[in-house]
Amino acid sequence: MTKWTPKHEAPEPLEGPVVATITGGTIVWFVLFLVQLPFYGWFDDHGHLWWLWTCLAGGALGLLGIWYVRKRDAAIKRDAALKAATAN
Repeated sequence: MTKWTPKHEAPEPLEGPVVATITGGTIVWFVLFLVQLPFYGWFDDHGHLWWLWTCLAGGALGLLGIWYVRKRDAAIKRDAALKAATAN
């Protein structure tokens, strides 16, 4: 069986408001956690307690994601400034 090779180049990755997107998603995870917290007993009785902890884990991982994308964004801006300075 031969290996498949693409017949065209891959498109450029989409860049958008990455920091805002990750921050918004993190807020949503924490809000979902807080909304479900008063129903802890019901979740525990019905075997759905993992829903609560999934929301908390999503929020915690979102905090890590915010840190990561802010560092990435700063590195991209530094690289662009360096390229602009060397071009002049």
